[in-house]
Amino acid sequence: MRQLEVFEAIARLKSFTRAAEELFLTQPTVSMQIKKLTDQVGLPLFEQIGKKIYLTDAGKELYKTCLGIFDHFSRFEMIASDMKGMKSGKLRISVVTTAKYFTPRLLGMFCKKFPSIDVALKVTNREHILERLVNNQDDLYVMGQVPNNIDAIAEVFLDNPMIVLAAIDHPLANSEKISINRISEEFFIMREPGSGTRLTTEQFFQKHNKKIKIRMELGSNEAIKQAVIGGLGIAILSRHTLSLDAPLGKLTILDVQDFPINRHWYLAYPCGKQLSIVAQAFLEYLKQAPDILSDFTYTHTSALTPP
Repeated sequence: MRQLEVFEAIARLKSFTRAAEELFLTQPTVSMQIKKLTDQVGLPLFEQIGKKIYLTDAGKELYKTCLGIFDHFSRFEMIASDMKGMKSGKLRISVVTTAKYFTPRLLGMFCKKFPSIDVALKVTNREHILERLVNNQDDLYVMGQVPNNIDAIAEVFLDNPMIVLAAIDHPLANSEKISINRISEEFFIMREPGSGTRLTTEQFFQKHNKKIKIRMELGSNEAIKQAVIGGLGIAILSRHTLSLDAPLGKLTILDVQDFPINRHWYLAYPCGKQLSIVAQAFLEYLKQAPDILSDFTYTHTSALTPP
């Protein structure tokens, strides 16, 4: 097991030195463990080209085997803990960038209930989330609807209303029932292509046979909000992006026909995946905790002002 741990660290980090640092071993010890493992396998596991190391074909197969072994062993530890009447282990969860506004709070409350659980949270864009989902790199994924061409199970657990956001001094700030024709005349600040927010916005305007006048594309919701405040345009964002860090008194939600767009947040995982006890506990926790989720249900507000 120790040799496999050393091998897995080197394969993942692509470095003997970094693996030694992570495992708190000396580099000669790491080299010795790999030599013993290579002798047992009877084939080279790494090849060095210049200063970089690469896995050989045998190394790639062994790496897959390592991941399987560690996964099964981790599952056994969770089962043993569950038999003792306690939940422990690690929950690996990846979320799209917009979900970062509420996921940490949910995880924090979950960890208070199960203090022996460790959480690894990765926040990235939709494209990378789908890549991680396909490669089964995490336990659970929080995102918008999963594309039909990906074989995954997705369960709705939270509403995700999409709203039209403008600066507080925008000419339409106090208007009611703004038409689609009128709003399509405005310049928009958009997320990058491929994001769930971008897809929703494009689908909405396609449905109404309107073109989007894009002034700027930005890769973060925070940057978009600042651009809106600066008067560069308006934006369609998830209402959740205003839950924690809305620049109070500087933004307004426009009253536009057919808004908010009602979307949902999903917890997803690959079809056929055997969820760990911890992942199952998290799923059950969300289903049985309506009071926690109620804080994230929003209605239309004409202006975002300080309480």
